[in-house]
Amino acid sequence: MEWTDLKITVPRQWADTAEAIATGISGGGIYIEDYADLEEQVQAIAHVDLIEQDLLDKDREHVTVHMYLSPDENPAEVTDLLNSRLTAAEAPYTLELSGVEQEEWETAWKKYYHAMEIGSRLAVCPSWEEYTGSRKVIRLDPGMAFGTGTHETTSLCLAQLDRLVQGGERMLDIGTGSGILAIAALLLGADSAEGVDIDPMCVRTAGENAQLNGVADRLQVLVGDLSDKASGTYNIITANIVAAAIISLCPHVPALLADGGVFIASGIIDTRRDEVIEAIEKAGLSVDEVHELRGWVALVCTAKEG
Repeated sequence: MEWTDLKITVPRQWADTAEAIATGISGGGIYIEDYADLEEQVQAIAHVDLIEQDLLDKDREHVTVHMYLSPDENPAEVTDLLNSRLTAAEAPYTLELSGVEQEEWETAWKKYYHAMEIGSRLAVCPSWEEYTGSRKVIRLDPGMAFGTGTHETTSLCLAQLDRLVQGGERMLDIGTGSGILAIAALLLGADSAEGVDIDPMCVRTAGENAQLNGVADRLQVLVGDLSDKASGTYNIITANIVAAAIISLCPHVPALLADGGVFIASGIIDTRRDEVIEAIEKAGLSVDEVHELRGWVALVCTAKEG
């Protein structure tokens, strides 16, 4: 059976944004085509003259992110979602579709996706592996929704939840994806959680993952645009989404935070860190902590005193 190769081509400076958006939709079935530093990559093993000329002739100013869609997925729906998120991020891009031979993605994932420990209390583990430690274990298999713990932005958020959740909290996860952040909070002792995502596929996946982890009775997952499905106030709000979406969301966050509540914002490329911080502070929040990991940023924020 034939898969679909959906190619997103962007200027190099937009590569991280395109990768984050593609990862958020595909959950891992992506490949990055970037020839900008081709010579530097091979310098240690071969003279540049030994590189094939067709590679040397490749476009160095643009990067192509390949998303691989299985035969049972609707390319038109995924394309519409990509168009929406890339446009919201104000990224210049082109999209192209082509067919590729089916790959054994599940087998490939099992080669690279293993149990991982985060913070002092959490571990993320796929269903096919055993975990014998004493940590709270999130059982999560790769799927179409973003969030398996392997991406830097998810790891950053999980580390902060591991540190901040003390028990009894009400939590809101905006752009919930796989539901991993809400599930982590519940396993760490939060009383209840709500997950909101604009993608119905993510909402379905988050619900399935909640069932797998035994927290479905405490997690409500809804289809919605950012915070429009939120109800009341929350002790912890997470938003692991792109920078432009966080900037748009910021004015709504203070009204959703309970007294002493914390807002964790991530999915932010380091080049947009200051822009996001400015928007958060303008909305009436204080950025108390900035955490960075391999070019990605997570912000821990609270309401300004007074």
